[in-house]
Amino acid sequence: MEHSRIAVAGASGLIGGALVRSLVADGHEVVRLVRRAPRSRDEVRWDPEGKYVDAAGLAGCAAVVNLAGANVGSRRWTDAYKAKLRFGRVLGTTALAEAMASLAPEERPRVFVNGSAIGYYGETGERAVDESAPAGEGFLPSLCVEWEAAAAPAQEAGVRTVFPRTGLVVAREGGAWGRLFPLFKAGLGGRMGDGRQYWSFVSLHDEVAAIRHLMDTEGLSGPFNVTAPQPLTNREITEAMGRVLHRPTLFAVPAPVLRTVLGEMAGDVLGSLRVLPKRLLESGFTFAFPEIEGAIRAAAE
Repeated sequence: MEHSRIAVAGASGLIGGALVRSLVADGHEVVRLVRRAPRSRDEVRWDPEGKYVDAAGLAGCAAVVNLAGANVGSRRWTDAYKAKLRFGRVLGTTALAEAMASLAPEERPRVFVNGSAIGYYGETGERAVDESAPAGEGFLPSLCVEWEAAAAPAQEAGVRTVFPRTGLVVAREGGAWGRLFPLFKAGLGGRMGDGRQYWSFVSLHDEVAAIRHLMDTEGLSGPFNVTAPQPLTNREITEAMGRVLHRPTLFAVPAPVLRTVLGEMAGDVLGSLRVLPKRLLESGFTFAFPEIEGAIRAAAE
């Protein structure tokens, strides 16, 4: 995609911030969606929970990227917080999709990249799944199904729509891995539960590169798993963290303790998600950090 105007929702988050830096470095004009009154031309007002976005601000954008939503792993899943997770994603996506659909065809963005997650598949155990697998059962799968379905108005208006289903992002700051790094550096890292559950990871570098690939490559639409080609068990990842950071990994957090501390969210930590990026690889994408040690080193630098 040549130098273009690109709207980003969730620009202040871990992935959104990295994406904005990458786009700006390549000469693109980035429009940030903000919840307050805009202060400059590169800001557009929106209220995801209120299902509102200033559609005029999206006119002429080549692409809209939606990475907004409260952090799934930041706190216990109370009923109130689950409602916040759902409304922010589903209503926010609906607002963006309807705003794009309301624009004249010549002003409509060409592509809508609407973030999703591998939580779509639920518990997979040792079974490897790709994009052809059905949705799982539970809160996260149902959330992902609603989240993706909310983009329908944009799809029906002819906007090419892509759903990057993101795995666990390996990054030093932010996300689940941002909590792991300090523990491991302090020598307090270890496996969680029995350590046999699969974690499907992706480096932050590859996450941003994949989003840009999906945005730039004509003809790509629908779900794409954004995870490294070889998911590993929690035990294998724990050992890799220890090797790269030169720290012992003697500690282990028993499953009952995790359930007590994390509540329902413990299922996401102890659950096994063995997810393969079949469609992403078939589309010609190449991972810079396909293996866990490289991803950890890149994050630790």
